Amino acid sequence: MLENLLAVIREENLSEQLYHSLVGIKLTEHRVDQHGHLSRRPQPRAWANRPHHPYLREGKRPSQVTLVTEPNPNIGGILDRLDTLQTVAYRSLEGDDRIWPLSLPPKIDAAELASAGAGHQTDWLTGVKISYSLPDPVIHRLYSHYTADFDSVVAFKNELYFRVAQNFVRYQWLLTYLFGATPMAEPGFLDTLPELPQRPVRSLRYCGALPAGTPVTYTSLGAHLGALQRLAAAGDSAPAGPVTLKGQPTPQDFLTGGIGYLEFNGFDNTPFTANGVSRHALYFLKTFMIYLLVTPLPTTNLAAVLTAARQQNIAVALEQPDQPTQFQTTGEEIFHAMKTMAQDLHAHTEQWGAIDDLGEVLTHPELTPAAKIMTRVDQHSLMDYGLRVANAWRYQRLNSVALLPVYKDLNFRCQHFILMAMQAGIQFYQVKDEFGADLLMFTYQGVTQVLQERDTQTKDPRVQLRELFPELPEF
Repeated sequence: MLENLLAVIREENLSEQLYHSLVGIKLTEHRVDQHGHLSRRPQPRAWANRPHHPYLREGKRPSQVTLVTEPNPNIGGILDRLDTLQTVAYRSLEGDDRIWPLSLPPKIDAAELASAGAGHQTDWLTGVKISYSLPDPVIHRLYSHYTADFDSVVAFKNELYFRVAQNFVRYQWLLTYLFGATPMAEPGFLDTLPELPQRPVRSLRYCGALPAGTPVTYTSLGAHLGALQRLAAAGDSAPAGPVTLKGQPTPQDFLTGGIGYLEFNGFDNTPFTANGVSRHALYFLKTFMIYLLVTPLPTTNLAAVLTAARQQNIAVALEQPDQPTQFQTTGEEIFHAMKTMAQDLHAHTEQWGAIDDLGEVLTHPELTPAAKIMTRVDQHSLMDYGLRVANAWRYQRLNSVALLPVYKDLNFRCQHFILMAMQAGIQFYQVKDEFGADLLMFTYQGVTQVLQERDTQTKDPRVQLRELFPELPEF
């Protein structure tokens, strides 16, 4: 029902707007102490017991923290915000805590593992969730070409988003190859899963052996929503799938209100960048989403195709990290198709760079994150490597000349004011007025205060922030 979508995008000159689709990040990390053990300290006061904090939240385990960025059309803007949140998080940590750089946890005491109960290993993994949404003007412009096929713009929007979700399931194996970074666990962590191979793999996260909730189908939107509805009625709050529909309170509301955005689950943290996710990965993923959007689905046997795709993802996850994938030829065909699409849509230098570089990773498995991590193993453990990286990141964050490097052009007291506002759960944006002067926008519970740099020179930001926002809890 979405015939010739790429041609319509070209006809309407929508490529530039598609490149500005909104992307957001949820990054979960472990806090560890100076010895690399999971932190036993309480959650930092800045966000403890604040489930609705816009930026900093608790994870599934007591030692975890989740950083949440707002959706942003620009990769640079996303990474700037993530960098700032990392700095705010580091400067909120108490005692000698630091951030563990790997998705698999450090060595965990056997008693602590046992206290969590069997089958909960997945809760100890950390990772990245990516949200993605199409600009509404793009959806409406495209809909004008398909009014004969869809009764409403909501139905059309759902078709667009669910095609992306279905194609993501089809090609998830490629992302597992390119970004899988969980090749081995510390001794003891997976002892209750004896079926795992006794060798490194590309991604333990997707190897098929870790508990992952109740699988849901992606054969059609109706079947998917029905499965979610049944799980909700049964009190099962953990449906398992690589893509989550977002934007409505209940499954059936998607049919009337439409999918607001998609959330792609479970990318591994990378230890090779201090933000946990790389610039190249984000540029590639954003272009990959467009490829998923314009790629037609099989017209027959879709259920079998999606089932085979999930098995394909497991097969790639179980491959040895430094060996070529068994699906390399298929991967090369995908990259060729992406390059053709990029030419048709006049891709930018950043998109071309990401496609070219990750295309090289496809043919050079030693460049994959999992293979690179394996070169850091010492005596069957990543503890020394993980702690070295954690210490280096902590030093860099806490010894930077600027308090908040993204805002280094603002004076120290202004940066301190911003940091304490974000710690307290106040949303912050920097904008320019018509004369190019900086305006600092602070929002809490729907109330926005606009300040200039000179308005933030207080010695005690807490007092001023409570005056600006009387409903603000103590922090």
